[in-house]
Amino acid sequence: MDKLKAMANFARIVDNGSLSSAADATGQSVASVVRSLAALERHLGVRLLNRSTRRMALTDEGAEYLAWSRRMLADFADMEQRLEASDGAVRGLLRITAPVEFGQRYVAPLVNEFLKEHADLRVELNLSDQIVPLLDERLDLALRIGHLPDSAMVARQIGSTRLVTCASPDYLSTAPAIDTPAALEDHACILFAAQGRHWYYRHGEKEQAEEITPRLTCNQIRTASLACVQGLGITRLMHYQVADELADGRLVRVLRDYEPKDLPIQLVYPHALQLSPRVRAFVEWACPRLERGLPGLD
Repeated sequence: MDKLKAMANFARIVDNGSLSSAADATGQSVASVVRSLAALERHLGVRLLNRSTRRMALTDEGAEYLAWSRRMLADFADMEQRLEASDGAVRGLLRITAPVEFGQRYVAPLVNEFLKEHADLRVELNLSDQIVPLLDERLDLALRIGHLPDSAMVARQIGSTRLVTCASPDYLSTAPAIDTPAALEDHACILFAAQGRHWYYRHGEKEQAEEITPRLTCNQIRTASLACVQGLGITRLMHYQVADELADGRLVRVLRDYEPKDLPIQLVYPHALQLSPRVRAFVEWACPRLERGLPGLD
């Protein structure tokens, strides 16, 4: 039994919440992950997870072993990174996180291209709209949109975006006039659920909030933009999320004079002196490509 791999598989099962999700995340078969866990439990002589068809839970021994495993895996990764840094080679595991929509549009294609150039590199790309702490989750890089709290992290800005309010020309041709945010109460609104029911606008130097009653609420950005393109109402999304639709005229921006201030798009990573060759190489390679690829704000 490869004890280190079994330990890593166990931690991944817990992190992903199921055997099948852990298998997908590691590129293994479910049967292989099951065998790995069973062999580890036999070796240790204890049950680590109580499992049923619907749920699984750590045993007391499993919780204790998981904490120890995380420390061991972290120490192993640190040693690997120090050794890899000694010759400047781009290899090993690179862990990146980004918001779902931005990651699918811009980060994933770059990761794929970078992998083609570096045969000894592996990447874990975690697309999530949740803010994941880099150090706690042992992530190397994060793509963040918005102003960041002060920290020891390096934030390298690669562009800007802005919340824009938009609708299709067909909808606007028959809808009431919309010249101020207060007019939203007379319109059908399409809500991306993660933003909440208060849409914030700028009036001079002040911020004002408009509470909307959505006709349609979506938990996916593309669902909201599609409904807007098809004339169901007005939506408010990040500019990059609807840049193509705005460029070809399927959507039109409204309330432009009230749009909030720009939000920075930044690549965040630990202090530059601590970077491994793989992180440094990806940052220097990806940043100019991201800068060129982002849609401009007008």
